[in-house]
Amino acid sequence: MRVRNARQILLFCAAVAILGQTLDAHFVEELDESFKDNRKNSIWLVDFYAPWCAHCRRLEPVWNEVGLEMRKLQSPVKVGKMDATSYTSIASEFGVRGYPTIKLLKNDLAYNYRGPRTKDDIIEFAHRVSGALIRPLPSQQMFEHVKKRHRVLFLYVGGESPLKEKYIEVASELIVYTYFFSASEEVIPEYVTLNEMPAVLVFKDETYFVYDEYEDGDLKSWVNRERFQSYLTVDGFTLYELTDTGKLIIIAVIDGKNATIEHTRMKEFVQEVAKDYRNRFHRRDFQFGHIDGTDYVNNMLMEELNVPTVVIINTSNHQYYLPTRHIETLEDVMQFINDILDGTIEGRGGDGILQRLKRIFYDIRTTVVSVFRSSPFLGCFLFGLPLGVISIMCYGIYTADTDVAYTEERIEVSKTEIETRDENNEEEKKEENNENSLVLSDAEQEPKDIMEKKND
Repeated sequence: MRVRNARQILLFCAAVAILGQTLDAHFVEELDESFKDNRKNSIWLVDFYAPWCAHCRRLEPVWNEVGLEMRKLQSPVKVGKMDATSYTSIASEFGVRGYPTIKLLKNDLAYNYRGPRTKDDIIEFAHRVSGALIRPLPSQQMFEHVKKRHRVLFLYVGGESPLKEKYIEVASELIVYTYFFSASEEVIPEYVTLNEMPAVLVFKDETYFVYDEYEDGDLKSWVNRERFQSYLTVDGFTLYELTDTGKLIIIAVIDGKNATIEHTRMKEFVQEVAKDYRNRFHRRDFQFGHIDGTDYVNNMLMEELNVPTVVIINTSNHQYYLPTRHIETLEDVMQFINDILDGTIEGRGGDGILQRLKRIFYDIRTTVVSVFRSSPFLGCFLFGLPLGVISIMCYGIYTADTDVAYTEERIEVSKTEIETRDENNEEEKKEENNENSLVLSDAEQEPKDIMEKKND
């Protein structure tokens, strides 16, 4: 009886789960070719997917949750998905080059989402990009409220100016990553010191930094460097985005599931360097953080790392550095960084031709292995079918050449047989003629013999 009840409970839970997924999917619209003309008056958050893509299938339940949450929040953003393999012209028009690709379509602009594929991160992206490009802060209370909500925010202070025009231009491109605000000088708290107006500031790490055109260079490059906190929990997406900053990235590579003191201390060492030696290692040139697991780092470095360890990546030339000895203390981390700055440790990798060729072969091998691991049948179909076709073509070409050679050989043999046969026929005719001549001579000789006998 208990077993039967347990089965009924399991079936009920499964039915509820299926029903929940169905209801969630109801808030995500399946788009077709009519979307191109119907989207212009609305803001759309679209997932371009491929039915055979394993990453797309993993995103699907998250995407359904995004659709449901956006409907609950009564957001003006509509959530949809499109099979990019069926509507290739539309996908190509929006610049879809991989699956899944998430884009927010607003007016004539298409914003790419490149963050973690979680419900909260995707919804945050949709709210940020769908709203005002530059959000005004009318009071100090509003400023403090916004500052508590965002770990990193950029603020323009002042009136109309060429600097504001540049600020708006940068915001239109980098709104996919961070928030941009504006305020008057009266809104800024007293602890913020500005030497000149107008000004652009970034608030992060419980402090603020002011943009200096002469020291920091181009505004876009400065914003791109400063949009990260000094210390980060790094994942594959942030690691990829950090490669555009030109910084030295100091990463503690650990196993988050390993609670031993060795892994914990490696993370703490990098945290202490980021916090206590901020002035020594200028924030413009260094980025600190830790990453759980080696998959993303191994893929970037094309090398297998043993954890825990510290790796330093130079994003300006794609070189990386590994410690020459085991790191056991904070001083070891400091010495490792100083050795790189002094040129004592030789960098690996780089962006040379050989390294690029190595990257191509590594990516091909990684792609093939990942396809076979995720779907062996699909891997056999994708790679076995072309190889089979090529094998058949090669076999056909080979057998065709063999048949031609065999035919030519048979023709030569036939010619030889005909010539031999003609020669034999001629010899036979000659022999017959000789025999006939002998017979005739005998016949002629016989009457002569008879006449001679009679004469005798």
